[in-house]
Amino acid sequence: MKYEYNYFIEKSNQLFSKIREYRRHIHSNPELSFKEYNTSKFIKSKLEELNIEHKTLCETGVVAHIGDKSKNCVALRADIDALPIIEETGLEYSSVNNGIMHACGHDMHTSMLLGASEILKNIESDLNGCVKLIYQLGEEKLPGGATLMINEGVLENPTPKAIFGQHIYPGENVGIISTNFGYVMGSADELYITVRGNSTHAAQPQLGNDPILASAMIIQFVQHIITKYRNPLEPAVINITAINGGTATNIIPDEVKLMGTIRTFNEDLQNTIHHHLNHDLKLIGSTYGCEVEVNILKGYPPVFNNKELTEFVINNSKEIYGDENFVEFEPKMWGEDFAYYGKQIPACFWFIGVKNPKLVSMPALHNSKINPEEEAMINGMAIMAYNAYKYLNQ
Repeated sequence: MKYEYNYFIEKSNQLFSKIREYRRHIHSNPELSFKEYNTSKFIKSKLEELNIEHKTLCETGVVAHIGDKSKNCVALRADIDALPIIEETGLEYSSVNNGIMHACGHDMHTSMLLGASEILKNIESDLNGCVKLIYQLGEEKLPGGATLMINEGVLENPTPKAIFGQHIYPGENVGIISTNFGYVMGSADELYITVRGNSTHAAQPQLGNDPILASAMIIQFVQHIITKYRNPLEPAVINITAINGGTATNIIPDEVKLMGTIRTFNEDLQNTIHHHLNHDLKLIGSTYGCEVEVNILKGYPPVFNNKELTEFVINNSKEIYGDENFVEFEPKMWGEDFAYYGKQIPACFWFIGVKNPKLVSMPALHNSKINPEEEAMINGMAIMAYNAYKYLNQ
């Protein structure tokens, strides 16, 4: 039997009340990266109710299959972890785990994939192949759950020919689907700098070595890297996001610690930035008699959308929701470990609008007050299930 896009919209609407309850349960019970034991247990219980074959990877990740694994395979991925944020939404189903919140929409991502899983299970006999369902742990924390699950064989037995993923987006209204070709999200490195000097009385600076002054020069130089060593047409960001040092007005401290982030779409530029940070910051410190230690944790690579697969997704999005509800996505310097799947197989990542049209704006991702419109999950379920079905049956 052949299914048109209307079927997937209808089924998504029918499932909405159930999936909303799933989402609220997950939202109320968030768990941090690599500790998603109860979330994993909840996902597996729902897959068992649907009689969907599944297994656990990396303790809290889940991989499941629908359809014939001897034929073509396509993968769908959702992330399941939450963030160390104190929730301030005031919702009835706010987090009961103090200091932990689903502020990045992973509760919705997981619930939408559970909905898509049910839709696809109901038409399993009509699938010309297999859908691999990936409920991934640890997206918010290095080294990223994607790498761990790939190492444990999530993309094997069978190997998908393509993978799809999606993310909520507060920048667009409910009903809008957006994506783009090529790079849609940047690499995300963590930067840690320790500047060690020699403490002295603030009234006698000549007797010590001032790590605060050296740090000030380092912060300025970091911005010069972007100005002087980068093609102006190439996107890149380096930001110092934390400074910790000193305890009193009359003491020059021994040590200052800085933290920051490095983001770009270009891995060659990423390496250039790393070189200057590792080499030049130590020279700057030495001019003030200070020792500088630089530690860069290389994060996720850029997320790259395969051209043919993205064209496929865009055409399907317009077919379901109309040309007027598709928007070209402006690439962001966010980080996403979905990028690791795209290094293995063709991948496409898209964005689901979650803003109430009555609002001028809404809190951003990772904000303690973010409250996405739940009706957006109808769109997410439908487009995810339809893309998987059409990929196998085209």
